[in-house]
Amino acid sequence: MANIKSAKKRILVNQARAERNKAIRSGVKTAIKKVYAAIATGDKAAATAELAAATKVIEKAGAKGIYHKNNVAHKVSRISKAVNEMA
Repeated sequence: MANIKSAKKRILVNQARAERNKAIRSGVKTAIKKVYAAIATGDKAAATAELAAATKVIEKAGAKGIYHKNNVAHKVSRISKAVNEMA
């Protein structure tokens, strides 16, 4: 355990940020799963709606620095391609 006051604060701040980042990453994963679930049902309209919602969540996470911009682009591209390839 740290003895210096600033180090103690740093531990608390790092814990809070880690929890925040974990929650946002979890939200991104959930949004992506919803897109794939909509694709599995075969409903193009629902999949498109979920794609828009997931894209927003992923890009917000990227803007907050949780994901690198290229990682954001990769995730969005992958789910967009999956929706576009629906019959």
